[in-house]
Amino acid sequence: MQLSTGQVYHVLNKSIAGYKIFNNKSDFDRFLEAIAFYQCKNSERFSYFNREKNYRQKLEKLVYTNKEKHIDIIAYCLMPTHFHLILKQLQDNGISKFLNNSLNSYTRYFNTKYKRKGPLWQGKTKKVLVESDEQLLHLTRYIHLNPTTSYLVDKPEDWTYSSYKEYIRIPGNHIRFCKFDNILDINTEEYKSFVTDTIDYQRSLKKVKDLTLV
Repeated sequence: MQLSTGQVYHVLNKSIAGYKIFNNKSDFDRFLEAIAFYQCKNSERFSYFNREKNYRQKLEKLVYTNKEKHIDIIAYCLMPTHFHLILKQLQDNGISKFLNNSLNSYTRYFNTKYKRKGPLWQGKTKKVLVESDEQLLHLTRYIHLNPTTSYLVDKPEDWTYSSYKEYIRIPGNHIRFCKFDNILDINTEEYKSFVTDTIDYQRSLKKVKDLTLV
């Protein structure tokens, strides 16, 4: 699938056979730092970069000052067995380069840490074109509600590993690396209501979907 530069895509993948690939804070943080790093054009591996002294501060500076980027990350949500990303491609083949670097980096990290071998991800990463701003807005809500839909937390802001806190301007423990202000006009309180008002509805949809798959 040839992706078009300047377009926005919903990008998702999951682990092989539902394998838990994010087991703790260190795993989630490692993936988030890798995608923040690899959105930028650079010749260094993240596994080398993160050995440097004060690398978190250097990563934050890189994210905010690097003008050469493969993609913009509009929104994200990491779940224990899968991830959702909303990406805007800025350079030809930018999303492919970003994914290859990020996913391969995490696989090397995970296999080394947990003493395993082989692939971690289930086949090719799915990429779906987002065709309108309205679709994009609803998609951000869908991925930000994933943790509540799966009953991991009661409120989306309780889940540390999504971009929801960036959208509602709540300070978090991670680098703020999403870029959405130039695409979506987000009013903090309106967006919070837009998301939280449909928690029960999205949970009910998932129950129906699960029943139909039995």
